[in-house]
Amino acid sequence: MTDTPEPPRFAGWDERPARGPGPVRTPRHRRRWRRWVALGAAGAVLAGAGAGWALYTKLNSNIRTDSATERELRKWESERPPAGPPNAENLLLIGSDSRTGGNRKYGRSGGQRSDTTMLLHLAADRKSATAVSIPRDLMVEVPHCKRADGEESQPRTAQFNWAFAFGGAACTIRTVEKTTRIRIDHYMIIDFVGFEKMVDAVDGVEVCLPQPIQEDEADLRLPAGRQTLHGAAALGYVRARKSLGNGSDTQRMERQQQFLGALVKKVQSNGVLLNPTRLYPVLDAATSSLTTDSALASLRGLYELVRSTRAIPTDRVQFLTVPRQAYRYDPNRDELVQPDAGRLFGQLRRDLPVTVAPSRDAGEEPVRTGGGASDGKPEGSPAPSASSGPTFPGTTAEHGICE
Repeated sequence: MTDTPEPPRFAGWDERPARGPGPVRTPRHRRRWRRWVALGAAGAVLAGAGAGWALYTKLNSNIRTDSATERELRKWESERPPAGPPNAENLLLIGSDSRTGGNRKYGRSGGQRSDTTMLLHLAADRKSATAVSIPRDLMVEVPHCKRADGEESQPRTAQFNWAFAFGGAACTIRTVEKTTRIRIDHYMIIDFVGFEKMVDAVDGVEVCLPQPIQEDEADLRLPAGRQTLHGAAALGYVRARKSLGNGSDTQRMERQQQFLGALVKKVQSNGVLLNPTRLYPVLDAATSSLTTDSALASLRGLYELVRSTRAIPTDRVQFLTVPRQAYRYDPNRDELVQPDAGRLFGQLRRDLPVTVAPSRDAGEEPVRTGGGASDGKPEGSPAPSASSGPTFPGTTAEHGICE
């Protein structure tokens, strides 16, 4: 029998126990290469995870929690309305005119008040969102509220925006709940700086001005025509009152609603919510000047809220103002128009449909101004259909300001 010659050995080969006839040999340089690839991949994953965690931590720490508001609301739980239908949510969005911190550049004010307040209703099926503006001059019943000095204010009839001055967010929430009988599930407070950052994060919002604007109180000087407004100019535009329209707070609220609708449309149409690179600046801007309840005071809480609403069509993102008219005792103030206001609140409270449509005579609508006069109730709205619910004068995010 002839002996089978042993295979030649070469430098760089390693011999391992064989599972069958003959040894299995692996080049040492290949093993080293694989080891470096594995180490590099692991390092990249860890670096990416570390960067992601750093960004998450930064955004998460931006948000401020107002635990004092939650404690105050728990104290008055027995007086609050019951929760609405499952999965339907009501958020109170409060624009603060505080001049503390970064807001000092906007001048001095007579204390902190709610410059803009909207009740945002998210339908349980997440097929619509309805934002209802509450005029700051609306006369309402403000309940007992704990003041900043620890004392308690007495119930009184007062302008709505005084509730924030009396007792901050807790007093504002309880006033809205008392007026509407709608349970507020969450709230957000955003200041002037936060609004500017949000607009800048989406590269501005386009507006069309029929004439130049100059308003010193809003620090606003703009030429006529089509243009894109960024931070400070955008804030001045939504705050301006005397140099735009007839100078009424009614038209200012309509302008704010149109601007927010255009902002929503831009975020959706530009794919911001699906693009992490574009989403991060928006989240950073939104969270850096935001105060919320504890359920929303985390990036996860905000993400879940946004995720549940990003599929709402822009024509079902609706904006309107509570039905109101001149206050019977003071034409410079507002009061609710009944039964219209009660019907609106009832639909939202039961998560039933509400539809908005432009008023036929919106351009000539008589509204209350700072000097007197007023009928704040628009007329001529289309008749509601059985499936869409009652119709109120308003707008949607379907069209931009210039469309």
